[in-house]
Parts: sequence; structure tokens; C-alpha cells
Amino acid sequence: MFYWLLKYVVLGPVLKLLFRPDVRGLPHLPRSGPVILACNHLSFSDSIFTPLVVGRRVTFVAKAEYFTGKGIKGWLMRQFFSGTGTIPVDRSGGKAAQAALDTLLRVLREGGVAGIYPEGTRSPDGRLYRGKTGVARLVLESGALVVPVALLNTDEIQPTGTMIPKIKRVRMRFGEPLDFSRYAQAKGDRFVERAITDEIMFELMAMSGREYVDIYAGKLKSPSPLGDGAPAGR
Repeated sequence: MFYWLLKYVVLGPVLKLLFRPDVRGLPHLPRSGPVILACNHLSFSDSIFTPLVVGRRVTFVAKAEYFTGKGIKGWLMRQFFSGTGTIPVDRSGGKAAQAALDTLLRVLREGGVAGIYPEGTRSPDGRLYRGKTGVARLVLESGALVVPVALLNTDEIQPTGTMIPKIKRVRMRFGEPLDFSRYAQAKGDRFVERAITDEIMFELMAMSGREYVDIYAGKLKSPSPLGDGAPAGR
């Protein structure tokens, strides 16, 4: 209930008025059935703008630190993420990373929409980095369609390290659904997982116009198996 209240009554109308989303390709998103939104990751605000424009409920995961802050700021952030259905995840890796994927898999098996950032963390410089194969494992386990989502300028609206976003029109593009049912019998095949992931990243590169770098973004940051918004995979 709080999710829909925030989206349609409290925050949604204000955000749409201020940031005037320029969204193209949204009709590509199926109206029912399991769907994975695979997004490039430029800014903290990606997890706000993406659900804002999608009519269906979108479930992301976020680092557990967003749920444990102290003071008024910590309380507000905890209430926001909890109310929007965001799932906390421990970024210590191993079983914690798998738990995040398992949670999103439950969402998909219930016919829902799961949001994931295949890069595993925010881009450190605006370029698009090599995707991690957690998204492919979700595809193979759930049979969900993948809709690539290109965030075009959220790094300009809210650069990394800033709390207050700039008031600027946000631009987003939704691609045609990618169907990987041809790989349905290849669960656990690492080569297939890499092929699926690379195909998704190619679509994001073409849609976003961002330079692609064939290394993991996490190698340019502090090592972490999970990013700031979604499970990274192996």
C-alpha cells in the first residue's frame, strides 16, 4: 500500500512535475508475466526514476546500509526504501549475494517485475562496464523476458556523492523485450550465462550511446560482490 501511496500520491506527482520524464519505448514492457528490467547504473536516483515511470510494481534490492542509518536522515531513508518494497542485501558476498538473487527470483516466479543493474555497481565515470552474470541466472531460472532500460542522464541529475539532485529533465529508453527461451535447457552453463549477459550489455550500449569497457566496474572501486542497487552475480 505504501508503495502505491508514495508513487501516485506523495512523491510521484512531485517528481514527475519537477523532472518531466522523457520516456520512450515504455509500451515494450509486457503488461503481465515475469519481466527483468536490466538497467545501466549511473546514479543513486536510477532506482527512483525507473519505478516512477513503470505502471507495474518494480522490485529492486539495495545495500543494507540504506536500512541501518541513524538519526532523522537514516529513519527517512529506511522508511522510503521499506515503503517502496526495496529489499536490503548484505554486500559481504557469497551466500548474501545469492540470497539477493533468490529474492528477486521469487518475485519473478510470482509473475512480477524485478529490476537489476548487471554492472553490479554504479559506473565510476559514466561509461558502461562488463555485466555480471547474475542477470543471466535469473533469466534461466525464471524464464522471464528481459527489457533493457537505458538511463541517459541521471549522472548529470545526481552525480555520485551528491544528496540533492539538479532539476533537469530525466531521459530514459526502454528496449524491446529480449527472449532467451532458446537457452532454457542450459541452466548452470557458464558460457551461456556469459552469452546472455553480453547480449543484454550490447543492447544497453546501443541504446545509451555510452562507451563500453570490457572490465568490471567494481575493479575500479573498492572490491564488492554487490553494487549499490542490485545483485551483481559472479
